[in-house]
Amino acid sequence: MHIARPRILAALTACALVLPSAALAQTPAEVSGETVTVTTLQAPDLFSAAGRDTGLGPDLWQDASAATARTVIPLLAERPLSPAASALARAVLATGARGPRGAGEELGMAAARARTLIVLGEIAAARSILARSGGVERHEGLSRAAADAALLAGDDAAACEAAQALSVDRDQIYWLRLRAYCQALAGAPAAQLTLDLAQNVERDAVFGRLLGARLAGSGDPGAPSLRNSLDYALSRNLGLDLSEAEPAAPIAAPIAAALAGEAPPQTARWPVIATEGPVAAAVAVLAQGDLALAENVRATLIQDEIPQAEVLDLALLDALIAAAAGRHDRPTLDRLVERGGIGEARDRRRAQDAALLLSALGTPFDPQARGEFAAFAIAAPKAPPARIFAMEQAARSALQGETALLALWTSAEAGATGPAPADRARIIAALSAAGLADHARAFAVEGLLALR
Repeated sequence: MHIARPRILAALTACALVLPSAALAQTPAEVSGETVTVTTLQAPDLFSAAGRDTGLGPDLWQDASAATARTVIPLLAERPLSPAASALARAVLATGARGPRGAGEELGMAAARARTLIVLGEIAAARSILARSGGVERHEGLSRAAADAALLAGDDAAACEAAQALSVDRDQIYWLRLRAYCQALAGAPAAQLTLDLAQNVERDAVFGRLLGARLAGSGDPGAPSLRNSLDYALSRNLGLDLSEAEPAAPIAAPIAAALAGEAPPQTARWPVIATEGPVAAAVAVLAQGDLALAENVRATLIQDEIPQAEVLDLALLDALIAAAAGRHDRPTLDRLVERGGIGEARDRRRAQDAALLLSALGTPFDPQARGEFAAFAIAAPKAPPARIFAMEQAARSALQGETALLALWTSAEAGATGPAPADRARIIAALSAAGLADHARAFAVEGLLALR
């Protein structure tokens, strides 16, 4: 029987009208049984720009305390750090990751981050971050960081652009001096007037001598100066021998990076002077990061042929190799515990502290060694108990950024030699638990090197 086409369309329409509306609204994913999750991405903040690839992830600052960040990050630019602490600070601050809630949107915190990276020698990383940061011209600290980084990188034009773009606090002495320098570079007649104004506001004999020589175009400018980025730029521009000047903290690291034309090594290195003997030689090459050569030298050493006075040094070398390689080495730990109970007081203390540091990396004691170790009179930690507790809780929650900041807080207070053994051991264990194993090993190696 023939059915007219209009009747077929009418019948299909009627069927559609009686279907449940939910069925008509189904998406392809719902029809196939898939679950669709919609995630709202957070907008980037001032910490989101990366300075370089550090191996750390975009969740670095997840659940980190803004209060801790506000305390620690500026502190890292003011206090000397040990090589292990410096490497950790450079890594976490160069990482591109949304910052601690509340702090990541603050221009002052962005300035502190950039300044600290510059002080630690990460000039290129700081410039990369600042180039992608908004509001630089509206914040004196950010603009100063941009100008300092440019001067240290030999990019005087970019430093002068930062001075020109700044819209606040332009009357500070730093900017008066920088404008005088920029005017001198441009051959502007106003350069001498700006120099005179700067000298009237705050006299600086060294800056006046150097810029005066630049303006005169002749005569003896005197000795170079590396007190700050502007002195460095002036001395470089005058063609002075920069090897004749010695930079002082906190400008030493960025000046060294500027002179070398490269950032500090991403992993920690320690200046160890090798003394006579194969054990000392192996320690020295390991301190410079050559683990393979240190292991090769160690393989040639036979303990029975080592003088009794160096047996502890050999055990410390074995502990250093195990720590650097990230290996658990129970025999070495047992030997250190054994040496911790015999000999002179100084040697007992060295062995006990070494056992503490090696065990902090996770090397387990056997029952007898653990019993002997428990009786050692190791010095108590110097860090406040509350900070230690907070660091360990952050580590258990795998909060890498906060764990790192709390470890760096204690490190900054300890100074250039780094934390004492008991504090260091807590830091090593916390960094390991938080997933920062490479940095935990660096802190262990550093502590073991200090026991030589």
